[in-house]
Amino acid sequence: MIELKHLSKDFTTGNGEVEVLKDINLTIGQGEIFGIIGRSGAGKSTLVRCINYLEKPTEGEVIFDGKDMGKLSPKELRKVRQSMSMIFQSFNLLAQRPALKNVCYPLEIAGVPKTEAGERATELLELVGLADKAKAYPSQLSGGQQQRVAIARALATNPKVLLCDEVTSALDPNTTRSILELLQEVNRKFGVTIVLITHEMKVIEQICGKVAVISEGRIVETGDVREVFLRPQSATAKQLILPKGGVVEDVTGKRCLRIVFDGNSAFEPVISNMTLECGTVVNILFANTRNIDGKAYGEMLLQLPEDKTSIERITAYLDYRKIYHKEEELNG
Repeated sequence: MIELKHLSKDFTTGNGEVEVLKDINLTIGQGEIFGIIGRSGAGKSTLVRCINYLEKPTEGEVIFDGKDMGKLSPKELRKVRQSMSMIFQSFNLLAQRPALKNVCYPLEIAGVPKTEAGERATELLELVGLADKAKAYPSQLSGGQQQRVAIARALATNPKVLLCDEVTSALDPNTTRSILELLQEVNRKFGVTIVLITHEMKVIEQICGKVAVISEGRIVETGDVREVFLRPQSATAKQLILPKGGVVEDVTGKRCLRIVFDGNSAFEPVISNMTLECGTVVNILFANTRNIDGKAYGEMLLQLPEDKTSIERITAYLDYRKIYHKEEELNG
């Protein structure tokens, strides 16, 4: 569906040329929900704008649906862009138009008759759960509702791809979850390929099948989300999955164990049970776990006791419970 070959992007500044993207190679399959994650300034937003040629790459190719975007005429490029809708962090709704008219806007540009456009927009507002907000203006809607209108608008032209640039960054956790569930529904119902740009690993975990990690303009790691989550290889992935706070940095030189809950175990007091069964205690340095349908998801970082026998008991217990674990080296 989308293939990036040796893609690079430079910008000219007052201090000379700045290379923002460097030799990017990615393949995104049809119908996938593909995540691209990195910290602020890593080049994520520039990358997504290169995919639909809002930014022309300095070098390399963008192949979409078998077509080299760099070889298309302006007219052909505009036609292809109708198949690649974008959704933004700031919603970008037209303030002087109610929800229905916002959804109609891309249809008007495409020359769709007014009656047909209105019917399509009404269907899409119903899809995103806002049929009763058709006449409401953006200022009358919550952030989550505005993003739902933006999603409806992005779907108006029946795109093959949704390019989502930090679409949940301005939303609270509950609203974020509902928006991601809506994107999953769109993916299942229409088979739309979704490219999700974010700096939050929890967003990637919830809906993406594959992920690429970008750092300083380069792709440093790609793979299935579960594999990257369980066994991160790059320093950037490790930092995004397991942020280091002040407490963690204070245990330099200590033996630490990262354990990952990936839904294979029930949500129960595993650590408490482990300390009782193993006859030893551990210090929880970091924890980010949650209960989803009775299953445990997330990770913990434990400071291990000093004696070898206690460590062997703990790892044997985790192995028996089929809970992934790996000793971590933490630098101060």
